[in-house]
Amino acid sequence: MARMVWPLPALLTWLTAWALLLALRAVGLPPAIAFVLVTLATAWPAWRLSHRWRRLIVLAGFPLSFLALVQGGLPAWAWLAPLALLLLLYPLRSWRDAPLFPTPARALDGLATAAPLPAGARVLEAGCGLGHGLRALHRAYPEVQLTGLEWSAPLAGLCRLRCRFAQVRRGDIWTEDWSGYQMVYLFQRPESMPRAVAKARRELKPGAWLVSLEFEATELSPVARLETVAGKPVWLYRAPWA
Repeated sequence: MARMVWPLPALLTWLTAWALLLALRAVGLPPAIAFVLVTLATAWPAWRLSHRWRRLIVLAGFPLSFLALVQGGLPAWAWLAPLALLLLLYPLRSWRDAPLFPTPARALDGLATAAPLPAGARVLEAGCGLGHGLRALHRAYPEVQLTGLEWSAPLAGLCRLRCRFAQVRRGDIWTEDWSGYQMVYLFQRPESMPRAVAKARRELKPGAWLVSLEFEATELSPVARLETVAGKPVWLYRAPWA
């Protein structure tokens, strides 16, 4: 069975936590004791997630929503507002891709030296979010043709405003044809890297680059590895693949 993508256990955990809290209160358990028990119950699914920040999101979701309701006097349905915002920014179809984590401004410094491109070359950022990666690419390659692809319509619209030097479109990075690009840059998740590698192998032409921030494509042999920002290595691969 494929691993469940992280927003799904987060949502299921929060919904289950509130259902459990209501059940404990229904049988007469004091609010403080019910709160502690439910908080402890969310620790196990949170601990099974692979990354620290994902664990923190799942662990903090129920306590924060509980405190907001109790201390802020909000209606019981108000805690669903952040989930509605999440669905707006990240439609269900995009949950198998990376969440919104921006490329650091100087993370791609030195990329043009390690992977030179001619003026006018076409470069794609697969999943451009708010455009931090496009800005870093523009800093490295001021004379190339940049394209940003983002499935979330609100994020694509904001990115288009922030990155007028690039062509930003709403679209699916997995159905977009990569064959016309001389470089594809992505900041994905470890779980989606094999899919990116398979697509690059099928579509990128000899001489084209696949560039991944932070996460290594373990199926390929890197041409180079840069690290201008601590903890954010940049992995460079080039077709034909070794």
